[in-house]
Amino acid sequence: MIPQISTPVHLIGASGKSGQALTRRLLADGIGVVPLVRSADWQPAADLRADPKLAPVRRADLGDRTALAAALADASHIVNTAHARHTEALLAAAPAAARLVLLGSTRRFSRVPDPLADEIAAGEAAFLASGRAGVMLHPTMIYGATGEENVQRLAAMLRRLPFLPLPAGGRSLIQPIHQDDVTASIRAALTVPWAGPETLVIAGAEAVTYADFACAIAEACRLPRPRIVALPAALLILAARITTRLSLPVRATPGEIRRLLEDKDFSTAPMIARLDVHPIGLRDGLARTFQAAKITI
Repeated sequence: MIPQISTPVHLIGASGKSGQALTRRLLADGIGVVPLVRSADWQPAADLRADPKLAPVRRADLGDRTALAAALADASHIVNTAHARHTEALLAAAPAAARLVLLGSTRRFSRVPDPLADEIAAGEAAFLASGRAGVMLHPTMIYGATGEENVQRLAAMLRRLPFLPLPAGGRSLIQPIHQDDVTASIRAALTVPWAGPETLVIAGAEAVTYADFACAIAEACRLPRPRIVALPAALLILAARITTRLSLPVRATPGEIRRLLEDKDFSTAPMIARLDVHPIGLRDGLARTFQAAKITI
Protein backbone atom coordinates (compact mmCIF):
# COMPACT_ATOMS: atom_id res chain seq x y z
CA MET A 1 0.00 0.00 0.00
CA ILE A 2 1.26 3.49 -0.87
CA PRO A 3 1.80 5.61 2.26
CA GLN A 4 -0.74 8.33 2.97
CA ILE A 5 0.06 12.03 2.80
CA SER A 6 -1.22 14.09 5.72
CA THR A 7 -0.95 17.51 4.07
CA PRO A 8 -2.46 18.76 0.79
CA VAL A 9 -0.56 18.47 -2.47
CA HIS A 10 -0.06 21.75 -4.31
CA LEU A 11 -0.64 20.91 -7.96
CA ILE A 12 0.72 23.22 -10.65
CA GLY A 13 -0.98 22.63 -13.98
CA ALA A 14 -4.16 21.30 -12.40
CA SER A 15 -6.17 22.24 -15.50
CA GLY A 16 -4.08 20.04 -17.83
CA LYS A 17 -4.71 16.42 -18.75
CA SER A 18 -2.21 14.92 -16.31
CA GLY A 19 -3.19 17.46 -13.66
CA GLN A 20 -6.87 16.58 -13.81
CA ALA A 21 -6.14 12.84 -13.74
CA LEU A 22 -3.88 13.28 -10.71
CA THR A 23 -6.46 15.43 -8.92
CA ARG A 24 -9.02 12.65 -9.21
CA ARG A 25 -6.54 10.06 -7.97
CA LEU A 26 -5.41 12.09 -4.96
CA LEU A 27 -8.94 12.98 -3.90
CA ALA A 28 -9.98 9.33 -4.26
CA ASP A 29 -7.06 8.44 -1.97
CA GLY A 30 -8.27 10.93 0.63
CA ILE A 31 -5.48 13.44 -0.05
CA GLY A 32 -6.19 17.15 -0.27
CA VAL A 33 -5.32 19.07 -3.42
CA VAL A 34 -4.52 22.77 -3.83
CA PRO A 35 -4.95 23.43 -7.58
CA LEU A 36 -2.75 26.12 -9.14
CA VAL A 37 -3.64 27.37 -12.61
CA ARG A 38 -2.91 30.37 -14.79
CA SER A 39 -6.33 30.86 -16.39
CA ALA A 40 -8.73 33.10 -14.49
CA ASP A 41 -11.69 31.28 -16.05
CA TRP A 42 -10.85 27.67 -15.24
CA GLN A 43 -12.74 25.71 -12.61
CA PRO A 44 -12.53 22.00 -11.72
CA ALA A 45 -15.31 19.69 -12.83
CA ALA A 46 -18.50 19.95 -10.77
CA ASP A 47 -18.03 16.57 -9.07
CA LEU A 48 -14.55 17.57 -7.93
CA ARG A 49 -15.69 20.95 -6.63
CA ALA A 50 -18.07 19.11 -4.33
CA ASP A 51 -15.18 17.29 -2.65
CA PRO A 52 -14.21 19.05 0.62
CA LYS A 53 -10.59 17.93 0.18
CA LEU A 54 -10.25 20.14 -2.91
CA ALA A 55 -9.08 23.62 -1.91
CA PRO A 56 -10.17 26.75 -3.77
CA VAL A 57 -8.30 27.32 -7.02
CA ARG A 58 -5.24 29.53 -6.72
CA ARG A 59 -4.27 31.69 -9.69
CA ALA A 60 -0.55 31.83 -10.30
CA ASP A 61 1.25 32.61 -13.54
CA LEU A 62 4.54 30.72 -13.61
CA GLY A 63 6.11 33.81 -15.11
CA ASP A 64 5.22 35.83 -11.98
CA ARG A 65 7.57 34.52 -9.30
CA THR A 66 6.13 36.73 -6.57
CA ALA A 67 2.60 35.43 -7.14
CA LEU A 68 3.89 31.88 -7.45
CA ALA A 69 5.80 32.12 -4.17
CA ALA A 70 2.68 33.40 -2.44
CA ALA A 71 0.58 30.54 -3.85
CA LEU A 72 3.16 27.97 -2.67
CA ALA A 73 4.01 29.52 0.71
CA ASP A 74 2.25 26.78 2.70
CA ALA A 75 3.24 23.86 0.44
CA SER A 76 4.85 20.67 1.75
CA HIS A 77 4.39 18.58 -1.43
CA ILE A 78 4.47 20.19 -4.88
CA VAL A 79 3.70 18.52 -8.20
CA ASN A 80 4.35 20.35 -11.45
CA THR A 81 2.59 18.90 -14.48
CA ALA A 82 3.14 22.09 -16.48
CA HIS A 83 6.02 22.30 -18.94
CA ALA A 84 9.48 21.68 -17.52
CA ARG A 85 10.63 25.03 -18.91
CA HIS A 86 9.18 26.54 -15.73
CA THR A 87 11.41 24.52 -13.42
CA GLU A 88 13.78 27.34 -12.53
CA ALA A 89 10.90 29.65 -11.60
CA LEU A 90 9.34 26.91 -9.49
CA LEU A 91 12.60 26.24 -7.66
CA ALA A 92 12.91 29.91 -6.81
CA ALA A 93 9.33 30.10 -5.49
CA ALA A 94 8.92 26.78 -3.65
CA PRO A 95 9.55 26.51 0.11
CA ALA A 96 12.95 24.98 0.79
CA ALA A 97 11.54 21.97 2.65
CA ALA A 98 8.86 21.09 0.10
CA ARG A 99 9.09 17.71 -1.66
CA LEU A 100 9.01 18.15 -5.44
CA VAL A 101 7.68 15.89 -8.17
CA LEU A 102 8.17 17.41 -11.62
CA LEU A 103 7.01 16.15 -14.99
CA GLY A 104 9.52 16.24 -17.82
CA SER A 105 9.55 14.10 -20.97
CA THR A 106 11.76 11.56 -22.70
CA ARG A 107 11.68 14.04 -25.58
CA ARG A 108 14.68 15.55 -23.81
CA PHE A 109 16.72 12.57 -25.11
CA SER A 110 15.87 13.24 -28.76
CA ARG A 111 18.79 13.85 -31.10
CA VAL A 112 16.57 15.88 -33.43
CA PRO A 113 17.13 19.64 -32.97
CA ASP A 114 14.12 20.73 -30.97
CA PRO A 115 13.60 23.87 -28.82
CA LEU A 116 11.10 22.04 -26.58
CA ALA A 117 13.59 19.25 -25.89
CA ASP A 118 16.22 21.88 -25.07
CA GLU A 119 13.83 23.51 -22.58
CA ILE A 120 13.18 20.18 -20.88
CA ALA A 121 16.92 19.51 -20.64
CA ALA A 122 17.48 22.97 -19.18
CA GLY A 123 14.74 22.41 -16.61
CA GLU A 124 16.29 19.10 -15.65
CA ALA A 125 19.73 20.69 -15.30
CA ALA A 126 18.34 23.43 -13.06
CA PHE A 127 16.61 20.84 -10.87
CA LEU A 128 19.69 18.61 -10.56
CA ALA A 129 21.82 21.62 -9.64
CA SER A 130 19.34 22.78 -7.00
CA GLY A 131 20.04 20.09 -4.41
CA ARG A 132 16.29 19.94 -3.72
CA ALA A 133 14.69 16.69 -2.61
CA GLY A 134 12.45 15.23 -5.26
CA VAL A 135 12.31 13.75 -8.71
CA MET A 136 11.73 14.76 -12.30
CA LEU A 137 9.80 12.02 -14.05
CA HIS A 138 10.40 11.68 -17.78
CA PRO A 139 7.41 9.90 -19.33
CA THR A 140 7.44 8.49 -22.83
CA MET A 141 4.55 9.47 -25.11
CA ILE A 142 1.45 9.67 -22.91
CA TYR A 143 -1.87 8.32 -24.16
CA GLY A 144 -5.22 7.52 -22.62
CA ALA A 145 -5.98 10.85 -20.93
CA THR A 146 -9.27 12.58 -21.60
CA GLY A 147 -8.73 14.79 -24.64
CA GLU A 148 -5.27 13.47 -25.52
CA GLU A 149 -4.31 13.66 -29.19
CA ASN A 150 -1.44 11.20 -29.61
CA VAL A 151 -3.45 8.03 -30.12
CA GLN A 152 -6.64 9.79 -31.17
CA ARG A 153 -4.95 11.68 -33.99
CA LEU A 154 -3.39 8.50 -35.36
CA ALA A 155 -6.75 6.75 -35.12
CA ALA A 156 -8.30 9.60 -37.13
CA MET A 157 -5.61 9.21 -39.79
CA LEU A 158 -6.28 5.47 -40.02
CA ARG A 159 -9.97 6.18 -40.62
CA ARG A 160 -9.29 8.67 -43.41
CA LEU A 161 -6.31 7.24 -45.27
CA PRO A 162 -6.26 4.07 -47.41
CA PHE A 163 -2.67 3.49 -46.28
CA LEU A 164 -0.29 4.83 -43.64
CA PRO A 165 2.96 6.34 -44.96
CA LEU A 166 5.85 5.96 -42.51
CA PRO A 167 9.56 6.70 -42.81
CA ALA A 168 11.58 3.48 -43.01
CA GLY A 169 8.28 1.60 -42.90
CA GLY A 170 7.74 2.43 -39.21
CA ARG A 171 10.52 0.15 -37.97
CA SER A 172 11.63 2.49 -35.16
CA LEU A 173 10.59 1.62 -31.62
CA ILE A 174 8.07 3.47 -29.48
CA GLN A 175 7.06 2.74 -25.88
CA PRO A 176 3.97 4.80 -25.00
CA ILE A 177 2.74 5.00 -21.41
CA HIS A 178 -0.91 5.10 -20.37
CA GLN A 179 -2.09 8.09 -18.36
CA ASP A 180 -3.11 5.77 -15.52
CA ASP A 181 0.53 4.72 -15.11
CA VAL A 182 1.73 8.32 -15.25
CA THR A 183 -0.76 9.19 -12.52
CA ALA A 184 0.27 6.17 -10.44
CA SER A 185 3.94 7.10 -10.84
CA ILE A 186 3.39 10.68 -9.64
CA ARG A 187 1.31 9.43 -6.73
CA ALA A 188 4.02 6.97 -5.70
CA ALA A 189 6.81 9.52 -6.14
CA LEU A 190 5.14 11.82 -3.61
CA THR A 191 5.96 9.40 -0.79
CA VAL A 192 9.46 8.28 -1.82
CA PRO A 193 12.12 9.72 0.55
CA TRP A 194 14.25 11.29 -2.16
CA ALA A 195 17.62 12.24 -0.68
CA GLY A 196 18.22 14.89 -3.32
CA PRO A 197 17.23 15.70 -6.89
CA GLU A 198 16.82 12.66 -9.13
CA THR A 199 15.42 11.86 -12.56
CA LEU A 200 13.52 8.76 -13.57
CA VAL A 201 12.12 7.57 -16.89
CA ILE A 202 8.60 6.12 -16.78
CA ALA A 203 7.42 4.11 -19.78
CA GLY A 204 4.91 1.58 -21.00
CA ALA A 205 5.36 -2.14 -20.44
CA GLU A 206 6.87 -2.90 -23.83
CA ALA A 207 8.46 -1.23 -26.84
CA VAL A 208 6.88 -1.89 -30.24
CA THR A 209 7.63 -0.66 -33.73
CA TYR A 210 5.63 2.34 -34.84
CA ALA A 211 4.03 0.15 -37.52
CA ASP A 212 2.88 -2.33 -34.87
CA PHE A 213 1.67 0.58 -32.73
CA ALA A 214 -0.52 1.78 -35.61
CA CYS A 215 -1.84 -1.75 -36.15
CA ALA A 216 -2.68 -2.07 -32.45
CA ILE A 217 -4.64 1.19 -32.58
CA ALA A 218 -6.55 -0.02 -35.64
CA GLU A 219 -7.39 -3.28 -33.85
CA ALA A 220 -8.59 -1.38 -30.76
CA CYS A 221 -10.80 0.80 -33.00
CA ARG A 222 -12.07 -2.23 -34.94
CA LEU A 223 -10.58 -0.81 -38.12
CA PRO A 224 -8.96 -2.89 -40.87
CA ARG A 225 -5.27 -3.56 -40.43
CA PRO A 226 -3.54 -0.57 -42.05
CA ARG A 227 -1.33 -0.99 -45.10
CA ILE A 228 2.03 0.45 -44.12
CA VAL A 229 3.88 2.17 -46.96
CA ALA A 230 7.56 2.97 -46.52
CA LEU A 231 8.43 6.41 -47.89
CA PRO A 232 11.62 8.47 -47.69
CA ALA A 233 11.68 10.76 -44.67
CA ALA A 234 12.56 13.75 -46.90
CA LEU A 235 9.37 13.26 -48.92
CA LEU A 236 7.24 12.97 -45.80
CA ILE A 237 8.85 16.09 -44.30
CA LEU A 238 7.99 18.02 -47.47
CA ALA A 239 4.41 16.76 -47.27
CA ALA A 240 4.30 17.68 -43.57
CA ARG A 241 5.28 21.27 -44.35
CA ILE A 242 2.49 21.52 -46.92
CA THR A 243 -0.21 19.98 -44.73
CA THR A 244 0.82 22.10 -41.74
CA ARG A 245 0.42 25.31 -43.75
CA LEU A 246 -2.96 24.17 -45.04
CA SER A 247 -4.17 23.20 -41.52
CA LEU A 248 -5.55 19.92 -42.81
CA PRO A 249 -7.16 17.53 -40.29
CA VAL A 250 -4.59 14.83 -41.16
CA ARG A 251 -1.12 16.22 -40.64
CA ALA A 252 2.22 15.90 -38.88
CA THR A 253 5.05 18.35 -38.32
CA PRO A 254 8.52 17.93 -39.87
CA GLY A 255 9.94 17.45 -36.37
CA GLU A 256 7.49 14.63 -35.67
CA ILE A 257 8.54 12.91 -38.89
CA ARG A 258 12.21 13.14 -37.95
CA ARG A 259 11.54 11.76 -34.48
CA LEU A 260 9.78 8.78 -36.06
CA LEU A 261 13.23 7.62 -37.15
CA GLU A 262 14.48 7.44 -33.55
CA ASP A 263 14.15 4.42 -31.30
CA LYS A 264 12.37 5.41 -28.08
CA ASP A 265 12.68 2.33 -25.88
CA PHE A 266 13.56 2.38 -22.18
CA SER A 267 13.96 -0.11 -19.35
CA THR A 268 11.06 -0.10 -16.89
CA ALA A 269 13.19 -1.75 -14.19
CA PRO A 270 14.13 1.55 -12.44
CA MET A 271 10.50 2.69 -12.53
CA ILE A 272 9.33 -0.56 -10.95
CA ALA A 273 12.13 -0.60 -8.39
CA ARG A 274 11.75 3.00 -7.21
CA LEU A 275 8.00 3.50 -7.55
CA ASP A 276 6.58 -0.04 -7.47
CA VAL A 277 4.53 0.85 -10.54
CA HIS A 278 4.17 -2.00 -13.03
CA PRO A 279 2.97 -0.43 -16.29
CA ILE A 280 0.13 -1.99 -18.24
CA GLY A 281 0.60 -3.48 -21.70
CA LEU A 282 -0.25 -1.57 -24.86
CA ARG A 283 -3.23 -3.76 -25.76
CA ASP A 284 -4.82 -3.21 -22.34
CA GLY A 285 -4.03 0.48 -22.43
CA LEU A 286 -5.61 0.99 -25.83
CA ALA A 287 -8.69 -0.94 -24.73
CA ARG A 288 -9.05 1.43 -21.77
CA THR A 289 -8.47 4.44 -24.02
CA PHE A 290 -11.15 3.73 -26.57
CA GLN A 291 -13.61 2.37 -24.04
CA ALA A 292 -13.27 5.63 -22.09
CA ALA A 293 -13.72 7.67 -25.26
CA LYS A 294 -16.83 5.59 -26.13
CA ILE A 295 -15.68 5.29 -29.72
CA THR A 296 -17.86 3.11 -31.93
CA ILE A 297 -16.90 2.25 -35.45
